[in-house]
Amino acid sequence: MATLIAPDDFSAVADAEALKKAFHGWGTNEKAVIAILGHRNAAQRKLIWKAYEEKYQENFIKRLESELSGHFEKAMYRWIFDPSDRDALLVNVAIKKVPDYRVIVEMSCIKSPEDFLIVKRAYQIRYKRSMEEDVAAQTSGDMRKLLVALVGVHRYAGGEIDTKLAKSEADILNKAIKDKVLNHDEIIRIISTRSKAQLMATRNHYKDDHGISISKHVTHSPSSEFSSALRAAIKCLTEPKKYYEKVLRNALKQKGTDEDALTRVIVTRAEVDLEEIKDLYYKRNNVTLEHAVAKETSGDYKSFLLTLLGKND
Repeated sequence: MATLIAPDDFSAVADAEALKKAFHGWGTNEKAVIAILGHRNAAQRKLIWKAYEEKYQENFIKRLESELSGHFEKAMYRWIFDPSDRDALLVNVAIKKVPDYRVIVEMSCIKSPEDFLIVKRAYQIRYKRSMEEDVAAQTSGDMRKLLVALVGVHRYAGGEIDTKLAKSEADILNKAIKDKVLNHDEIIRIISTRSKAQLMATRNHYKDDHGISISKHVTHSPSSEFSSALRAAIKCLTEPKKYYEKVLRNALKQKGTDEDALTRVIVTRAEVDLEEIKDLYYKRNNVTLEHAVAKETSGDYKSFLLTLLGKND
C-alpha cells in the first residue's frame, strides 16, 4: 500500500500558479512546494509540469533546480519525473558511479517484467543507448555476467510452478554454494531467467531440503562485491519488501546517513508499497520509520521525506 496522500480532485493550473508564487521574490517558499508536490501522484505531477510550462513558458525542471538545493533538491528532482523516466535516470547514475550494483539489481529484479521493459525503453529514449550495453561497458568479470544477465532478460511473469524443477535447481544451487563457486554459470542462469514464482518454489525447497535459506548460505561464502550482488538479487526476487527494509535500516544506522539510498527507497516506493515496508521497519527496529528519518535528517529534506511517508503537518 502506498504512503502518498494525494487528493482525488485537484487543479493543475492552480497548482502551477501556486508554485510560481512560491518561487517568486526573495527566497523560495519551500513549505509551499512540499505541500503541493509532496501530495500529488505521478499523473498529477505530470499535469502540473505541463500546465506550468504552458502558462509561464519556462522549463519547470530547471526552475525547480534553481530554487531548491542540497538533498532536498535531489529528492524533489527524482520525485517530479514520471516513474519510468526517474528509474532510467537512477540506473544511469548508478552505472556511472562505481557502478552501484544495488540500484541495477533492484530495478531488474523487483519490477515486473513489463514495468522493467518500460524503464529500459525510457532509458534508450533518454540516453540513446541500451541499458545492457551501458552495464556491460562499465562492469567486468563475474559482476558483468550477472548484471548483464539480469537487465537483459524478460522473465515469464506467470504463477505456474514446476515442483520437480524447483527441487532439482535447489540442489544445483546448494552444491555450487557449498563448493563456494558463486560465479557458476548455473547459478547465474537460474537467478536471471526463472520466473519469480518458480524462484520462490526453489527457495522453499532449498530451505526445506538443506536447512538454510539461499541468501544466508551465500553469506557464508567469502565476502565480495559479487556475493553481495548475488545475495541482493535473490532477496529482491523473493522478498523485496524485506530487502527494502534492510536498505533503509543500513542507510539510517550507519555512521553518516546514506541519503542516496534513503531517498531512492522512499521516492520510488511511496506510490507502491511503502506502508508495508514501514511496518516491517517497525517490527525489525522497534521504532517507526518516520521517527528514524526525522532523527537522521533535517530541514526541507526531512519535511519532504516525512510528507512522502504519509506524515501530515
